[in-house]
Amino acid sequence: MIAAIYARKSTEQSGVNDEEKSVTRQIEHATAYAARKGWTVAEEHIYVDDGVFGAEFVRRQGFLRLMNALKPHPPFQFLIMSEESRLGREAIQVSYAFKQIIDSGVRLFFYMTDQERKLDNAMDKVMLSLSNFAAEMEREKASQRTYDAMFRKAKALHVTGNKVFGYDNVPVYGSGTNTDGTQRRQYVVRKINPQQSKVVVRIFELYASGFGLARIAKALNEDRIPPPHGGNLGWCPTALRDILQRDLYRGVVLWNRTQTVQLGGTRKQRKRPESEWLRIEAPESRIISQVLWKQVEERRARNHRAYLRGEGGRLLSRPTGEDRHSSYLLSSIAKCVTCGGSIVAIKRTAKRRYTRTVYRCAYHHKRGSTVCSNNLEVRQDILDSAILHAMNEALDERVLEASVVAALERIRNEQEKFPDQRVALERELSLIRTRLHHLVETIANGKSTDSVIASLHQEEARKKVVSQELSRLDSIAQVVSLDAKRLAKNLRSRLGDIPALFSRHVSLARQMLRKLLDGHILCEPIMEGGRAGYRFTATGTFDRLLTGFKVVNESGGGQGS
Repeated sequence: MIAAIYARKSTEQSGVNDEEKSVTRQIEHATAYAARKGWTVAEEHIYVDDGVFGAEFVRRQGFLRLMNALKPHPPFQFLIMSEESRLGREAIQVSYAFKQIIDSGVRLFFYMTDQERKLDNAMDKVMLSLSNFAAEMEREKASQRTYDAMFRKAKALHVTGNKVFGYDNVPVYGSGTNTDGTQRRQYVVRKINPQQSKVVVRIFELYASGFGLARIAKALNEDRIPPPHGGNLGWCPTALRDILQRDLYRGVVLWNRTQTVQLGGTRKQRKRPESEWLRIEAPESRIISQVLWKQVEERRARNHRAYLRGEGGRLLSRPTGEDRHSSYLLSSIAKCVTCGGSIVAIKRTAKRRYTRTVYRCAYHHKRGSTVCSNNLEVRQDILDSAILHAMNEALDERVLEASVVAALERIRNEQEKFPDQRVALERELSLIRTRLHHLVETIANGKSTDSVIASLHQEEARKKVVSQELSRLDSIAQVVSLDAKRLAKNLRSRLGDIPALFSRHVSLARQMLRKLLDGHILCEPIMEGGRAGYRFTATGTFDRLLTGFKVVNESGGGQGS
């Protein structure tokens, strides 16, 4: 008889019994239990989720593999776990999972109690619901206890988070001892670090005097001052921005500013209303004078107001993300070979007569030569033109056809994984629909609260994501049936004259370039014939481009979807 094992340790589990709750120990106990029963456990039937929050079902790959193994016929007769809570924390999802397991014909055992879970009568179902409810209530209580403990620590000015640049975390020991004989730590406090605090003051003074973040970063890197998190990349503007807005440096502790919420099956940080923040005066932690802090805040406010804003206050002059409307082809695409930083476009004014745009390494530009020695600047129009013409020549129809054939073959090979992915997504979609049904019923019964409405929006958002992923799998399935030669011709026709496309629409050219690249364009500074320039290399792929096409009809060509 064949048995399977499921083991999970959550990120929320820690403490004295941490080792006993480890997945390794769970597997050991479950294996021993199977041996006592005379069952065999194969390696491929051990399903593990280590360090995954119990409510995050969609991120638990071990759980998803287990559920996929049940269809169409499970390869094992028994499933062993330590206790019911290992399967999950949310009552609705856990109940559904239990039913799926038992309905498949698999018998479910818990080695801690040597009990079998059945759902063959009403009392078993009631006991399962009560057990799941009790586990969920216990989790909520544990979360509240943790919050209360953190609140008490924050009010007492004990450290509740990570180390902050400018301070040392100093443990305070009590009279008790640990099991190994060492002194037991009671709490941790922050003490001003003399060397780092001088750096903090310098950063604030430079910014108040008119220095920009990039200029400050270069100055610190030139003086070989270690950055907050170490490493060889030195100081960067982002780290400086975080320092300039940290209230702790003016002797104020702000706690409870964020909360962890479930969004789309994952935990995310969300800002709390300012009325819920805990503000504590901590004059012994003050590094920056109130006068200097006010000067910096006033300059930050002026800079903030200077940004162009659109509807709803959304920043327009500092776009971020893959779909930003940059004026430059290589934005977020080209990388410096010397240091791995991005190649960025900057404006240069020549003798106050005209302005031109050049590409250069962002790390050298913003952090200085101590981080990256690549000081090469190349005119934007020259580098863009060189890359686009190289692409145009490389995409010969015969080359394109061979690449399409290879891409289609890779997609066909990947399709072997599609059934498992589809089953997992369809199962998740079914769970989402079940939860949505319960939420709608709750609202219909007049029990609509802010948390219920928020949960409804979260489930709807996740439903959209899962549905889109299922549609993507369908589009890939359509692609593999296409004729490679006809598809290559169609693609080449759509791509057209690439340099001309760039001149018409930069953002479209950049989107196309992203789809054609497997990674980034690597720019290596070289000297040829006494002239400095870049040698650029890149690897192409047609996989992403192909999945954007579909067949209109058998006799016609393909069109972009």
